[in-house]
Formats: sequence, C-alpha cells, structure tokens
Amino acid sequence: MRLLHTSDWHLGRSFHRVGLRDEQEAFLDHLVTTARAERVDAVLVAGDIHDRAIPPLHAVRLLDDVLHRLAALDIPTVLISGNHDSPHRLGSGARLIARAGIHLLTDPADCATPVVLTDAHGDVAVYGLPYLEPALVRDEFAVPRADHAAVLGAAMDRVRADLARRPDGTRSVVLAHAFVTGGRPSDSERDITVGGASAVPVSLFDGIDYTALGHLHGCQTLTDRVRYSGSPLAYSFSEAGHRKSLWLVDLGPAGQIDATRLDWPVPRPLARIRGRLDTLLTDPALGPHETAWVEATLTDPVHPEEPMARLSARFPHVLSLVHDPERADATGPASYAQRLSGRDDQQIAEDFVTHVRAGQGPDAAERAALRAALDAARVRRAAR
Repeated sequence: MRLLHTSDWHLGRSFHRVGLRDEQEAFLDHLVTTARAERVDAVLVAGDIHDRAIPPLHAVRLLDDVLHRLAALDIPTVLISGNHDSPHRLGSGARLIARAGIHLLTDPADCATPVVLTDAHGDVAVYGLPYLEPALVRDEFAVPRADHAAVLGAAMDRVRADLARRPDGTRSVVLAHAFVTGGRPSDSERDITVGGASAVPVSLFDGIDYTALGHLHGCQTLTDRVRYSGSPLAYSFSEAGHRKSLWLVDLGPAGQIDATRLDWPVPRPLARIRGRLDTLLTDPALGPHETAWVEATLTDPVHPEEPMARLSARFPHVLSLVHDPERADATGPASYAQRLSGRDDQQIAEDFVTHVRAGQGPDAAERAALRAALDAARVRRAAR
C-alpha cells in the first residue's frame, strides 16, 4: 500500500505579515498532482490543517477544494486535528464526509476506531490520534497525571488492544500530533508544554508498522517507522535551512517500510544575512539573496538611520530587521551591576544609554533630556 504523509499545512497563516494564500494553494495543487502521479492509495495529514481554531474564509475554501479533488480521484484521505485546529469545527460532519473517503479523526475517544483500508495483501488499520491536550483528556483516558506521555501512552494502549483483536496479518498505521523525543523543533511551532512535559518517547509507537507524525516543522526520521513530514512551507526564519518535503511510504505485505522523501516546490527562498548596513548594501556575495525573503541582522554599533528603507532598495522582500550591535569595548566591569556601584541617577542613566548602544554614550542634548526627566521624577515623588 502506498501512502503519502504530510502535515502542518497551517492554512490561513501569514509569514511576517505577508499573506501566503497563493503559496498554500500552490502546494495543495502539488499535493493533488503528486497523489495522482504516484498512484497513492491514501493521503495522511497529521494535524494542524488550519493555523487557528477559527480559520479565515479563504483557508476553509482551500481545504474544501483539496478534499473535493482528492475524493474525485477516489484517494482516501485521513486527517487528524493538531494543536492549532479546533477539533469540533474541523470534525463537523465527519461521519457524512467519510462516505466520500475523507476521514476527519478529531475525537480522542475514537482513537482506537481505525479507518480500515484494503489492498491485495489484506487490511491496513489506520488509527488517528488527534492532538491530546492533557488537561482536557485526562479523564477520558483515566491517567494518574496530566502530561503528554501519560495520555498518549493510554491512547496507544487502546490502539494496541484494538489491533490485537483484528485478523492476523493486519498492518497498522498511526497518525499522531505530538512532540516526540529526538525531534528538532523550530521557532514556528506553538509551545505545547502547558499541561505537563511536552516530549513523549518514541518507544510509545513500538510495534506499529508506520507512525506519521505532525507538529514539528522540519522533515525528520526518528526511526525507519516513525517520521515527521514537516510543514510544506516555512513559517519562520529558523526554517531557512529546511528542505521542505513529504514522505511517500510503501507499506509491504508483511509491514515492510520503504520511504522516499519528495520535495515540495519552494515559492521563495529564505535568507538570513548579518553585518553592518553598508556592507549588506554593497557585498556582491549577497546578490543571490536579492529575490529571497530576508531577515537582516545589523551589527552597526549605533542604529543606522532608516535601515529598513535602505535595505529594501536592494532586498525588496526584506521582512525582518534585528539590531545586534558589535561590542567595541570588551574591557570594563564584568557585570552591569558593577557599573552601577557608586554612581548617581544621572550617571546610571547615561551609563545605561552607553551600555545598550554598544559604547556610544549620550550627546549633550540627550544628557540634558535625561537630567530633566530625572528632575521631574524627583518632583513627583516628593509631592506624594
């Protein structure tokens, strides 16, 4: 059986306030094209379909369109809800939609009720474990503590119990949305530590022929049988080094796994550049980044005038600007607290300005403004 594993679409999300509707529509087109060209038997989507619980209308339409197209190809599609999704909204009408081969698995109580697919070698039981928020599902799974490992472990116990009752030779697939030990996070995933420790051991999925994971945005192999597909698009500059892709998984008659990584088309590359503004504006080595989405870190000791406008002249798609000044003075006290010792309020204020501006102290007008502000504060304090 041939499976296409993807996740973390985050439909409706933007990138540094730049809308990604066209880019998301393009990757959904690519998904349908790939599913048809590779003659897949099922598409697996391991959560975070939308970027928020109440998605914008265009995101709802994108999902509706791609599911109609997959159904028209008679390709069963199994989706679970992630921590960004509303399981109730995403799962609305699930039983009716399942008649078209689109299976929305969003209810934790149904985690041991698989979608059963069949090929020439027998049945494949596909179990969906939507994102399990420990505080919300603790009672459902009757676990002694509300943490991710406990609730996911209890859910997997139910999966194994159901699998044990099925005919010999039944192969198994699990979709789960979780942070599994060994995975490498990026800056764009929402923290899921609320409700207990976030990471769960990969051993929870022992005995399952293939586990299709979602949540982490980098494509990763934890074991031959446990993989993250990653997000199809980058949603933070921490993903600049990612190779965006999905897994084409062939599940053999005895549960053998042969996984091939298929690249997604990149709509626009990401680039992180660093240096003084004048260097960034003139360095010919940075020429290839002129068409990329750019995060620029300026190392000028003093913040330059209008840096974003000047950078945009060369890098029209610069989206993020960070000022991390070079520290010219590496001598002096070991800590800021030591620099405060024995100084009056004016000296402390001036020293603070010097500290945050990498050694560039206040000029005469700035010193006068600091003195006036401190005098006004003393007057207000005395009047209380």
